[in-house]
Amino acid sequence: MKQDKIRLIVMLTHDDRTVPDAREVFEQCKDSKAEYFGFKEEALPFPQMKELFAYMKKCGKKTALEVVAYTEEEGIAGAKMAAECGCDILMGTMYFSSVKEICRQYGMKYMPYVGSITGRPSVLDGSIDVMIAEARECIKNGADGFDLLGYRYTGDAVELNRRFTAEVDAPVCIAGSVDSYRRLDEVKEAAPWAFTIGGAFFEGRFGGSICEQINKVCDYISR
Repeated sequence: MKQDKIRLIVMLTHDDRTVPDAREVFEQCKDSKAEYFGFKEEALPFPQMKELFAYMKKCGKKTALEVVAYTEEEGIAGAKMAAECGCDILMGTMYFSSVKEICRQYGMKYMPYVGSITGRPSVLDGSIDVMIAEARECIKNGADGFDLLGYRYTGDAVELNRRFTAEVDAPVCIAGSVDSYRRLDEVKEAAPWAFTIGGAFFEGRFGGSICEQINKVCDYISR
């Protein structure tokens, strides 16, 4: 489902783990143009996670916890964590109705992964047709959208992003390894609901401070 407006979700993460100084980094970029901020379920201590999410909300941001987990037990634990943190969106986990039920109870949007995913940082495998069919089934079962690991795909990432966004009637977030202006152009072409950038900001891929990079990306994607 292509979107007119594409949102940047700033992830305070590197190598699929939350950076230890996430609070300090957010402090530096809380006044940037990004509306959405989030991080992973590892490795910040839970009290610090709760405090940081509360501060993000106080600063007027929408919040997402991305849970890099593939079993139902891990998914439930991640959903409970996101609920206690007051997050707006639970990203990640494979789809489970038990996880969806927790999200429903706490008013969170649920955007699970699709495909065959292994490792951390995650690697995505599988047929594009199968992933689209899986997504359609998840929508029937209550998924609100999808966390698509497009640039972690072992196949044609551009084709996956383009087809999945066009053929799945739900919000799609292209997550992981958006690390160049060329990929930003590809994201603009696919026109998903949102995309994430984390590690690329910490590696300075877009030039300048993290706040400057966020604003550059927001400006670029909105042109």
